[in-house]
Amino acid sequence: MNKKSSTDTKGFIYNLKRAYNKKRIDYVIVGSMKRALNWLILTFKCNYYKISRSSKKFLFKGDYYSYFYHRYNTTWRNERAVEIPIICKILKEYQNKQVLEIGNVTSHYFRFDHDIVDKYEKAYGVINLDVVDLRPSKKYDLIISISTLEHVGWDENPENSTESLQDPTKILLAVKNLKDCLVSGGKLIGTVPIGQNRYLDKLIRNGNLQFDEQYYLKRISKDNKWVQTNAEDAYTKEYDYPFFAANALFLGIYTKTYYQDRF
Repeated sequence: MNKKSSTDTKGFIYNLKRAYNKKRIDYVIVGSMKRALNWLILTFKCNYYKISRSSKKFLFKGDYYSYFYHRYNTTWRNERAVEIPIICKILKEYQNKQVLEIGNVTSHYFRFDHDIVDKYEKAYGVINLDVVDLRPSKKYDLIISISTLEHVGWDENPENSTESLQDPTKILLAVKNLKDCLVSGGKLIGTVPIGQNRYLDKLIRNGNLQFDEQYYLKRISKDNKWVQTNAEDAYTKEYDYPFFAANALFLGIYTKTYYQDRF
């Protein structure tokens, strides 16, 4: 190869590298602009709902709650709008007590000083552990779970996982283990979107999970209004139809008795 050819080749490689690096820089810039625009749009929508619907409330168990609006998970579009205010009210009643959350949900919205177990989500203060393997050194006064139990053994496996795809009966072991983690008089409270896991829906309806109290809410409008309803009505609703995400929601409460704590 002569000197000119060598120079041309080096120049070509140099220009190719410059183009590649420029493309990467452009990609980063465009990506950042898109993320910023998306953040602005979500912020605008969130503030719009907070202002325009600040007086809107829903009734649950005789109490009125304000709908919850937040950018994360676009709560104005789904069941988080009612789950979060209900569970937050309960959490405030258990301040200074031992509380465990299954699934990292509330930390995205508020600061609560309680333990969080989430098998997959990596975050500060979150214990990455399968719920069936949980063996805490202490017992809890309250265990909460917001739209998480329906994933256990059903669609919990992340992409490229080598684990088996489904084990529908795993939820029975998970709930039993959580009940064992309660003190006498402790409560397990969980919400489940109806229709996302039909096997779990059947277990709940048949009483296999043995919740002492069972409550239901249903979505009645495109703008995400909810009302309390009964089981028969709730289980006629489909997931993701006619409205986005859950169209009906289950909330179960289990209270551990002194007898159950002994045996």
